[in-house]
Amino acid sequence: MKIVGLTGGIGSGKTTVIKMFAALGVPVYIADIEAKKLMNSSPIIREKLIKLLGNEAYQNDKLNRKFVADKIFNNKNLLEGVNAIIHPEVGLHFDKWREQQTSDYVIKEAAILFENGSYKNCDVVILVTAPEEVRIARVMKRDGVTKSQVEARIKNQWPDSKKRELADIVIENIDLEDTQNLVNDIHIYLS
Repeated sequence: MKIVGLTGGIGSGKTTVIKMFAALGVPVYIADIEAKKLMNSSPIIREKLIKLLGNEAYQNDKLNRKFVADKIFNNKNLLEGVNAIIHPEVGLHFDKWREQQTSDYVIKEAAILFENGSYKNCDVVILVTAPEEVRIARVMKRDGVTKSQVEARIKNQWPDSKKRELADIVIENIDLEDTQNLVNDIHIYLS
């Protein structure tokens, strides 16, 4: 079974592309969603996060997202520490999930697939891109945030030019019909 990594910058349309693959019956693992679940359910992660960030990391048996975000986005060492706790656990969770699948390939979607090095465990990597002005408009509409807020998020991600060098397939996600046709072609190629 092939592991297909799928990544792209904020507002590129990863979710749209993932839904297209899922509609074709492809099992999809969304790392960010699973990480959020694990931060609340894994006693190992809980213990390590409390040790790193303090007891305030959890309130009422749930991750205190605001507290954690405030701590890690103002301290690169804490961010790296949190990532070092969560990413290995997500990797193990993905491996267990993959073992239960029976398809020709699965998709592992992760916004920071290249940044965290997990692309090295993929047989094929798909990069979803869109022009920056399109991405900014999408995120402003989706999240109700300002242009400068979106630009700040984009600056914290690798540029598409750097990601293109490592990707096997690039989907320029501007026109939905073109994107769907490309997803269909990729699906046939991978099956």
